Amino acid sequence: MLEEIREQPAVLERTIRLEREKISKLKSTLATRDIELIVIAARGSSDNAALFGRYLIEITTGIPVSLCAPAVHTLYGGKLNLRRALVVGVSQSGEGTDINSVLESAKASGAFTLGITNEAESTMASIADDTLLIHAGRERSVAATKTYTGQMLHFYLLANALADNRIDVDRIPELTNQALSLEPEVTEIAQRYIFMENCVVVGRGLNYGNSYELALKLMETCYVVAERFSTADFFHGPLAIVERRFPVIMFAPSGVTKKSSLDLLTNLRALRADCLSITNDADVAALSPNSLRIAGSADEFLTPIPFSVPAQLFAALLSEAKGLDPDAPRSLTKVTQTL
Repeated sequence: MLEEIREQPAVLERTIRLEREKISKLKSTLATRDIELIVIAARGSSDNAALFGRYLIEITTGIPVSLCAPAVHTLYGGKLNLRRALVVGVSQSGEGTDINSVLESAKASGAFTLGITNEAESTMASIADDTLLIHAGRERSVAATKTYTGQMLHFYLLANALADNRIDVDRIPELTNQALSLEPEVTEIAQRYIFMENCVVVGRGLNYGNSYELALKLMETCYVVAERFSTADFFHGPLAIVERRFPVIMFAPSGVTKKSSLDLLTNLRALRADCLSITNDADVAALSPNSLRIAGSADEFLTPIPFSVPAQLFAALLSEAKGLDPDAPRSLTKVTQTL
């Protein structure tokens, strides 16, 4: 898992370079389709990347995005009118049975289908009208890292294809490389949480998906019961669970979500909670009892992938500190097939 976390800058750079021409062609294809709706189908870490993609695409393109409920197709046989929809299936292996079933159903309903996967010869790649590949090489750890950020990258590329290149994606590999420099700090801070059994992870907007992903990583590699919430939603009830020394991990970048992060930190400080912030903002770091501060002042739109790196490191290093094996979580396999 640690090796694959460290590979991410190279994976991202390679994916941008090798998929650039395909993205250009996809842009031309989608321009002829009069897309009014985008539906994303995914499970697990891929679904967390999809949650990020929903925010990014709706903000940058104005096209409504729906996260698919696969059971509508696979269990209930729902027939949707998707003639003006782009349906995106996301799966690192390309072998998610329910996600591929959604793509087949969507094609029959008139949608243009797109697969995002790490496997060029997968079932997904054979079903979808077009496929965007993550050039990550084989991912051996059960916990997804480089394929998760590769999927996020493809949502950036898709957003640019639909919105005339609003985002400077070429900066992302270097920003990700900078985030890796926090590994010594993460190693040290993980020791503080060896006995953590429960926690909450919060984020908002473009980093909301990261809160889901870190919670998943903590559950699967550290066996920590981790709930995840929007920074705003946390005020609507869940704040009541917080007491002295209760762990709250926060994704808190500079930008439009900063105020809600500071408001929550102020409340958590009064409750004497144990807060750990992943941030690039001096005010947030100053108000947080513990922080992992990423250098620089990147636009909020470029923070989700770099911010995921210290979170991944935290899960992997905490797992090791607890005497566990983050590469082989109990009861789990790399490819999960459900209907």
